[in-house]
Amino acid sequence: MITKNELDKLAQKYENRDFIKDDPVQFIHRYNDKKDIELAGFIASLLAYGSRKQFIKKLEQLLIDIAQDEPLNFIQNFEPEIIGDFNYRFGKPVDFVSIFKILKELYNTSNGLEELFEYGYEQNRLFEVAVDYFYARADKNVGQGFYHMIPNPHNGGAMKRMCMYLRWMVRKSSVDKGIWTFMPASELFIPLDVHVGRISRQMGLLTRKANDFKAVIELTEKLKEFDPEDPVKYDFAMFGYGVNEK
Repeated sequence: MITKNELDKLAQKYENRDFIKDDPVQFIHRYNDKKDIELAGFIASLLAYGSRKQFIKKLEQLLIDIAQDEPLNFIQNFEPEIIGDFNYRFGKPVDFVSIFKILKELYNTSNGLEELFEYGYEQNRLFEVAVDYFYARADKNVGQGFYHMIPNPHNGGAMKRMCMYLRWMVRKSSVDKGIWTFMPASELFIPLDVHVGRISRQMGLLTRKANDFKAVIELTEKLKEFDPEDPVKYDFAMFGYGVNEK
């Protein structure tokens, strides 16, 4: 098994400003306003699957060209025609329209995503409350893309992109913004995908074969043995270990 010292060195090496430029986290660093940051992060997390080069290009189109670099204003004044034919893989225009209409209601009637996730955290239903909010308001004509971008935690999947989004919002570092304070970094979950699953098994940190939420819990608990206050900092170590392998 990899040692704490080895993991700490990898995490420290790769958690720096250079990491930002090739990662979807770059989009939250474009803004200073808290609600712009959390909305840009949420939108970036929706599209963060498939080819990194492709989804970053699509996010630039969506956040910079379509939203005109003003995420909060874009959402609060959203009208479906603004989207045009924008799509990405499973996500069709109708799916994006529905998500943005729901966000418009959320931000025009409450304190936004922070309040929604905080309520979920207080209810010990961190993901379920947020997802239920969107599912209850989804347009009837949404397709697979809507449910791919906002996956159902009851299905037992890893919830990778939502875990990543929470890392961006809760952890405070040179990479993560840490603008939400309702929960400690010690309670975050590691964002688990095929790459992280493979690397963590090679490191001897994960025994479960499926990349599901049970694996997320197992890996996060193992990483807490190395750093109980900030286990998901090792997300950077997993990334770095993969780079070193190539």
